[in-house]
Amino acid sequence: MTANLSRRAALFRAAAVAAGAAVGSQLLATPGYAAGAAPAPAPTPVPSSEAVRRAVEEAREREAKVLTGIPSKNGWEMEKATDARGSVYTRPVPGTPLDVKVRMGEVETVLVHVVRRFHYEVDALRSGDVVGWRAPDAVGRRLAESNQASGTAVQIRPGSYPTGVRGGFFPLEELTIRDILADCEGVVRWGGDDRTPDESLFSIDVPPGDPRLAAVAAKLRAWELTPGEGPGVIVDSLRPERRKDARKLAAQQA
Repeated sequence: MTANLSRRAALFRAAAVAAGAAVGSQLLATPGYAAGAAPAPAPTPVPSSEAVRRAVEEAREREAKVLTGIPSKNGWEMEKATDARGSVYTRPVPGTPLDVKVRMGEVETVLVHVVRRFHYEVDALRSGDVVGWRAPDAVGRRLAESNQASGTAVQIRPGSYPTGVRGGFFPLEELTIRDILADCEGVVRWGGDDRTPDESLFSIDVPPGDPRLAAVAAKLRAWELTPGEGPGVIVDSLRPERRKDARKLAAQQA
């Protein structure tokens, strides 16, 4: 009975839409309409049951192909694939020869900023030097590296800074890294500060929906539009106020 009523309602609505279109076309042909009021807005098309069914099937297929339902260490969902209608895509790093697989949106804005400043101020990077997304079965799910599987972390030259080893950077290079982290106001964590260090790893350090991430991303985007701001501009990381901010953040994240 309900199905019959639904079909009748749909047929009635379709008939009403068709009738409305016919009336509208007659009005358009009258002189009074041509000289008078604006036309009424067109009715919103109602998707057919077949279109709805296809959309549901496509969403389920996407979930099965891409989503895991499992969070990485920082709380973001790990994904099985990239460039596959999920949240993780291959993105360019402007001003460098690099592409990196990262989560689109605010995460991308922040991590790309980190990579660019590293490229300009720590050491020039080459294609292949930065590893973003990694498959969930290739990372330790309880480790910070699991954040790569959610597209929320990158490794910069992982072969040069092996896990478990500290002191891979010269003092001035580490000072610059601390300054980059201060730019990000605590939403990025450096793996060099972990109990088992991975000095190549930079991860988003806030959960999904945290307003701090949105605020930092907005700041970084504004810098891109402001002459004299953002990556590529010479930064004096030794300025007392910058050193103070960097040291304060390092103490908080230790």
